[in-house]
Amino acid sequence: MRPANIIAEQNHPLAIPLRAAPGTLLAPSPRLGNSTRTVVRSLTVMQKEALISEANSDRTWRLLSDEGAYLNGHDEAPPPLAYLSAGMVASYLNEIHALADIRQIEIDDIEIIQDNFYSMNGSFAKGTMTASAHDIELKAKIKSRHDSDTLRSLILDSIASSPLNGLMRGAKESLFRLCHNGSEIGISNGKEIAAPLLPAFDDEKFDIMEGDWDAVIEHTRQPSPIMEDTTTFAGGALTETQNRMLHLRVHAKRQPDGIVKIRQHVYNPHGSAFHFTSDEAGRAPSAAALISAGIGFCFMTQFGRYAAMIKKPLKSYQIIQDFHFSRGGATGKTGKAGEAAPLETHVHIQSDESDSFAKTMLEVAEQTCFLHAFCRTPLKAKLKISSLGSGLID
Repeated sequence: MRPANIIAEQNHPLAIPLRAAPGTLLAPSPRLGNSTRTVVRSLTVMQKEALISEANSDRTWRLLSDEGAYLNGHDEAPPPLAYLSAGMVASYLNEIHALADIRQIEIDDIEIIQDNFYSMNGSFAKGTMTASAHDIELKAKIKSRHDSDTLRSLILDSIASSPLNGLMRGAKESLFRLCHNGSEIGISNGKEIAAPLLPAFDDEKFDIMEGDWDAVIEHTRQPSPIMEDTTTFAGGALTETQNRMLHLRVHAKRQPDGIVKIRQHVYNPHGSAFHFTSDEAGRAPSAAALISAGIGFCFMTQFGRYAAMIKKPLKSYQIIQDFHFSRGGATGKTGKAGEAAPLETHVHIQSDESDSFAKTMLEVAEQTCFLHAFCRTPLKAKLKISSLGSGLID
């Protein structure tokens, strides 16, 4: 039986700012300059909600995620990987514009086209199914009087100064705490968080802030184009053995008022197109909020996917994810490359199964999570520059 479509039933905007009572959901004290705390809870098997609090912001955002037909989802909200792509390109554009101001480089217009790639390989039954992340491809279309060397240096330095660079540079093995049926249980492989377990979260003290939030994240109700690499359709991400590549693309521009507008497509597996808005002044989720939500959503998807494939339903499950990262090298005026600490995730599972089952579920979820793979894999951004309205200039 297909799960209920909770997101459609609630009929709320896909992104809503919340007003919280003091102390209800606080980001941890920043270790590197900024931090987020993200609570992700399951609404149904594939539908999820995230509550994100950022240390350097007075806003808490509620964001929603769903999966498409490839995971038997209802396709009511963006998939997890779309959130990371949107947050990444927003962070890059913020750094590019800030660094251009610092270097007095005039940019009349710029559009970033970003392609993100992931893969899933192996057998679920044999325990070899593993997610991987691959290098990012960036195309910058620029209208500027400056030469290509100046512009290339600007963009490459901006990418390095993004806080996301801290997750892409080197290998960041995630850390965890695990609670099963109300009791903490240990985990193996030396991946335990040094700090105590955070309790499961209850958001009863939140109120929705009034406003028109429908356009912050917008479902276009249009499918992404079918490309040459589009090979996965309905149910294709639930097969026992997999050898497939995932491909997402975003187009983004930053408006003069600082708001970043993003168009997103999921090419493989085949999914819908969504529009995102990002803003560092609180009018929409920040780049860090989108990135944090994407990682948390992706991790939570793997729990639901695992339970669905072994046909052992969970009563409830929730994660609390802390992310520590630096201020941007340009936006934060640090003049340094972006830094990030390993993610710290507290997992709460309620089930009728054994503690061993909960431990295995955590291990499989981490192994098959594309965005935990993103964190533990050294990645590069491959850059091409062109002039708006003409061909390549590099």
